[in-house]
Amino acid sequence: MPRWEEDSRAPGPVVQSFSGAGFSVDGVVYQAVLLTPERAEQWSPPPVADLAIEHVEPLLAITPAPEFLILGTGPSIAFPPRPFVRAIEARGIGVEVMDSRAAARTWGIIRGEQRWIVAAIMSLR
Repeated sequence: MPRWEEDSRAPGPVVQSFSGAGFSVDGVVYQAVLLTPERAEQWSPPPVADLAIEHVEPLLAITPAPEFLILGTGPSIAFPPRPFVRAIEARGIGVEVMDSRAAARTWGIIRGEQRWIVAAIMSLR
C-alpha cells in the first residue's frame, strides 16, 4: 500500500480519532457530523428510521454533486428508510450505509483517493 505524502493528501476535513461517543475532526469533537470535501459541521440527526432527505440536504447541495453519501448509523449498522435512499439515488448520488466507526474510517480512505464524496455520521451512542 503506498504511503501518502503530506502534500498529496486530499484537502478538507480529516477524522483523526473517535472521542467518547463522537469523532475528533481536525481537533474539534463532534457527537454527530456532516462532512464534505470542504468542511465539517455538527449534525443533530433523528433516529435512523426517521431519516429524510432534508436531514442531509446540506451535503447534497455541494457543487459538483458528490459521487455518494457515506451514512454512519451509530454503533451498529441500521438501514435507513427506503424513501430516503431512493430520494438520494434519484439525484444520481449513491448511498453506502455502515456503522459510524466504519464510516469514519471509510471517509479517510476514500477522501485519500481524492474522490468527491460526503458523509453523515451519527453518534456512537
